[in-house]
Amino acid sequence: MRLIIAEKPSLARAIADALPGGIRREDGALYAGDTVVTWCLGHLLEQAPPDAYDAAYKQWRLDHLPILPARWQLTPRPKARGQLAVIRKLLKQAREVVHAGDPDREGQLLVQEVIEHLGWKGPVARLLVSDLNRPAVQRALARLEDNARYQPLYRAAESRSRADWLYGINLTRAWTLTGRQAGQDGVLSVGRVQTPVLGLVVRRDAEIRDFRPYPFFVLWADLAVASGRLRAWWQPGEGYRLDDQGRLLERSAADALAKRLPGAEGKLTSLETRQKRQPAPLPYSLSALQVDAARRFGLSAQAVLDICQRLYERHKLITYPRSDCRYLPEEHLAQAPATLASACGKDETLRDWLAGADFTLHSKAWDDKKVGAHHALAPTGKPAELERLERAEADVFRLIARNVLAQFYPPLIAREVKAEFTLLEERFRASGQARLQPGWKPLFTTRDEAPPLPPLTEGEKCRAEACDVEARETRPPEPFTDASLIKAMMNIARYVEDPEVKRTLREHDGLGTEATRAGIIETLIERGYLVRQKKTLRATRLGSGLIASLPEAASRPERTALWEQRLTAIAEQGDDPAPFLAALVEDLRGLLGSADAGRLRQAMAMAEGETAAAVSKRRGTGDKRRRSRAAPARTRRRTRSSA
Repeated sequence: MRLIIAEKPSLARAIADALPGGIRREDGALYAGDTVVTWCLGHLLEQAPPDAYDAAYKQWRLDHLPILPARWQLTPRPKARGQLAVIRKLLKQAREVVHAGDPDREGQLLVQEVIEHLGWKGPVARLLVSDLNRPAVQRALARLEDNARYQPLYRAAESRSRADWLYGINLTRAWTLTGRQAGQDGVLSVGRVQTPVLGLVVRRDAEIRDFRPYPFFVLWADLAVASGRLRAWWQPGEGYRLDDQGRLLERSAADALAKRLPGAEGKLTSLETRQKRQPAPLPYSLSALQVDAARRFGLSAQAVLDICQRLYERHKLITYPRSDCRYLPEEHLAQAPATLASACGKDETLRDWLAGADFTLHSKAWDDKKVGAHHALAPTGKPAELERLERAEADVFRLIARNVLAQFYPPLIAREVKAEFTLLEERFRASGQARLQPGWKPLFTTRDEAPPLPPLTEGEKCRAEACDVEARETRPPEPFTDASLIKAMMNIARYVEDPEVKRTLREHDGLGTEATRAGIIETLIERGYLVRQKKTLRATRLGSGLIASLPEAASRPERTALWEQRLTAIAEQGDDPAPFLAALVEDLRGLLGSADAGRLRQAMAMAEGETAAAVSKRRGTGDKRRRSRAAPARTRRRTRSSA
């Protein structure tokens, strides 16, 4: 008997449906001829708790730390014992075992750890399914691989699981116990990913709270040229009082120039024209989709993940969703016209986009060298009856289909023009863009672009017809939202100060994984560290106090991002996990030594005061804005500071 062990019941059903012959169901398994398909329910096993290693660890005590298992143990998750018993019984009858976990690091771990935990000693084949439709599953069944090929992926996932246990158990116990000494009730949870994510929000909130706005001034002039009229902006030079971004800080200089400008003549002293060729955005990874869906539809990262799981498992409309890849296999290119025609044919919007596609084009999205265990999200080819889906499901499916269809549109070609004029010995700049070929752009709703400038010739004369001085004010950075926080987790090198680490992280970017980022945000909210205020994410007093009490290294992204780099080396290059775990233990001892009740007490007190001040400031800003709306003539334009 051949036994196939799937990651979850939906995958097991898809595999059984693709096998020849009829299917009969018995407790916890599906039978199709000589093949039996059973399943896990996500992780059936988890790392054993500390008291499984020593009963004394059931009581939380600082002198027990660090807790370091000599021999790692797994234990069944609650409600998993019944399914484990089914798999154990089937393994005893099997002559051949097929691992059918999802095609990623966690999928490799959760099935293989069950196979090994239950003592199977024979060979294991690997089935990789990224599309639950029957033809795709049948193709995957015809291409079974040796599971030994994926042993490095398993070792990386196992190392991640053990490292997370060591880090989370020890630091959570340390800070919870010192928190009790400081008068703080409850568990203070610390994690290798969740805590740096919380740190991003806490530091952003502090930037907003501590921001001090200041005014600056801009001067524009409407210039008449030979072929029309345009608006240009004054570029004050070094002789004026400017900030570090070249913005004018004294209005008097702008007012003085504005008095002299009307009727002044000058000429076009510099003209730069270039043609810009922009290919279509790539198909989506999960995180890229979460960012766009949050911005466009206001969906949380977790909501997008849940929708994608339904589109994949229940509706079978998209390929495997928990992907970090934005490229597609080259073999899919030949099937793409038929796949997209079938997937999009029942929706008017998608049909219109499909009609404009040119399937003779070949974008850079089709690249086997950039496809790993899984590829970008794409329609499976099953006809999408979007009127039968929830609105959010239909919206997300259209985004996924759009980005694949866009690969069969020509590039956007535009002409960008930058012009510099000299009047009264002062420089004025104007810029514009003319779209020469719209390409894929009509499929996307984007911000308005700079209008085109009239035809210009370098050296031609100009005349100032009107001008004005505008008072503006610097603005603090925006609070994080689901979209911007997911994007920050994807591009974590931007938040690293060390130049050497920053260079390294550009190649191994990412805090968390595609499958975990949404869950991290929700966990921080559930634990009371973050709160949603409309569409923004803000740190609570508890979250701010925890970050202030921790060593800075524990709340910054460098460590956990470098962890991912080490885990990638284990998965892709076969590195030995032992040095990684040994370095972690040494690091952990240093972090535990900094747990201090006095520091935690002070941090919580400071956080309480800062939270109250931030609330008061936001209320004051709201009152100020309401007064501003009541007097439109006094409204000031605001621009963002890069501070």
